[in-house]
Amino acid sequence: QVQLVESGGGVVQAGASLRLSCVASGGTSSKYHMAWFRQAPGKERELVATIRWIEGNAYYAESMRDRFHISRDSAVNTLYLQINALKPEDTAVYYCAATPNGRFDSYYYTVPHQYDYWGQGTQVTVFS
Repeated sequence: QVQLVESGGGVVQAGASLRLSCVASGGTSSKYHMAWFRQAPGKERELVATIRWIEGNAYYAESMRDRFHISRDSAVNTLYLQINALKPEDTAVYYCAATPNGRFDSYYYTVPHQYDYWGQGTQVTVFS
């Protein structure tokens, strides 16, 4: 059973940067696809970025490609999300997700139902 614990959220002013972390335990990270999703109040959960752990290849939702960067550190089983130039519309709960490799035929897993394991989320609030 994989457990995911996010941290790094907070209340920040527009233009600031944050780095979110997700520590994975109970499994071998290289055997999983991992991703960051976010959910704003009244909206559906949406993909920010996903990464194939071994290769390090990443895919970003189209609107996230310029200010978001996903990365991982295998030595500490941690997934990161760097967010730069934060905007009020980035206000959301950010979730880390994981699912075993090979569950689906697609190279990247980009929708919530493809992920089996979820963290509790970390709140990011951006004020102008």
